[in-house]
Amino acid sequence: MAPDNGRDHWFEPIAEHLQEAYLRYTFAQNTDNEVEHIISSLNLKPGDRVLDVGCGPGRHSLELARRGINCLGVDISQRFVDLGNKAASEEGLGELVVFERGDARGLNFIDEFDGVISLCEGAFGLQGGPAASDIANLMGDQSVISGMAQALKSGGRLLLAAFSAYFQVAHGDADSNDFDLMTGVRHEVTEIKDPDGRKASVDLWTTCFTPREMWLMAQGAGLEPMTVRSVHSGEDWSTDTLDLDHAEFLLLAERR
Repeated sequence: MAPDNGRDHWFEPIAEHLQEAYLRYTFAQNTDNEVEHIISSLNLKPGDRVLDVGCGPGRHSLELARRGINCLGVDISQRFVDLGNKAASEEGLGELVVFERGDARGLNFIDEFDGVISLCEGAFGLQGGPAASDIANLMGDQSVISGMAQALKSGGRLLLAAFSAYFQVAHGDADSNDFDLMTGVRHEVTEIKDPDGRKASVDLWTTCFTPREMWLMAQGAGLEPMTVRSVHSGEDWSTDTLDLDHAEFLLLAERR
């Protein structure tokens, strides 16, 4: 089980406001295709066990469970955890998927999972801004990927998404967000709506990465990186190269 360590995170009140409305956003609209990529990339089969770090309301874990794969979803938001467990219960998937509140910076699983995922900036990349503990802003995210790595069995694979620094530099809107060139953090003030359409103005801090940073961080966690490619959650996971026009990078690595 992942402890919450008594630490709050700036994302928690955002999740509390969004609730199930999170699933209405564009980035959450391509779950079936993304899960096909997860299964193929991680070489998963029914009966395998997957850890979903920063799982949100559990869209990937629930879809994996529908295909016979056991999942544990961990998220800092108790609201999202409750939504995931409610959906699992309603679908009769409670034997295959469970959601728990936990802090991705303090994972303590050892050699337990056949695959580990953290997608759509679920946890990795959200350790900047108020959550940052060092000026270079890598320590928090390094602890996330290190915890994910040690959760894998030997031969298990990790699939990790992060926002692209290349995309931010090429396409960032200076009028709507600030980009810190030292920490790689994009600070955005945006409007979100709850399930009843009530609006709230919130601050988002998203750390942007280069492929090289992700590669080196994976190696530092004891993983063997395999590929990094450009993707865009909710829209396009089909590319097999790097470019400036997709908002995210997707790292595939293996524990050997």
